Amino acid sequence: MNTTFKTASIYALVGLSALILSGCANKAVVSYGDAQAVETTDINFGSTDLQKVASQMTDSLLSSPVVGSMTQNNRPVVFVERIKNKTSEHIDTESITDSISTQMLRSGKFRFVDMTRVEAVREQLTFQNEDALVNPATAVAFGQQIGAQYMLYGNLSSIVKTNADKSDVYYKFTMRLMDMKSGLIEWADETEIRKTKEKSTFGW
Repeated sequence: MNTTFKTASIYALVGLSALILSGCANKAVVSYGDAQAVETTDINFGSTDLQKVASQMTDSLLSSPVVGSMTQNNRPVVFVERIKNKTSEHIDTESITDSISTQMLRSGKFRFVDMTRVEAVREQLTFQNEDALVNPATAVAFGQQIGAQYMLYGNLSSIVKTNADKSDVYYKFTMRLMDMKSGLIEWADETEIRKTKEKSTFGW
């Protein structure tokens, strides 16, 4: 074996070893975490904030004396409007709406109409009532759905302040429950969140 071949073999082995080590070093490790754990990845609106506002608003609504009287011997039908995002961030407010409506439904005090599925329902009713494939005796007739008695709606807004050393964001979440017949607001509440991020002295 000549010197040139031996040198080439050594370089090849070194390169292969480096490639293997690099692959091991870059291998991703996936693990499960606590979905309820406080999330502090960045200063933006996150999972902890979503859970906080949904829980506080639901607790406030269900513990309201007015709502208690309203639901004592009845399960009012509620339409939950998607939360309006008035912040500068892209926030999935539908997730907040879903969390609140789910917790309210679990309480056993309310029933809901889902306006996000109106078109799908209309298409299905049209099919049942107009298509020859469906037995007319089993078709659900138009005009049988129950209308909402109350509408739950809200807004999420924020104020952001930033300088060279510190960033501060203030979130304000408000909700209201309106009587659809009278237009009166039967319940309202708000919750606040403030988050800050400071530049580390050590540059970490």
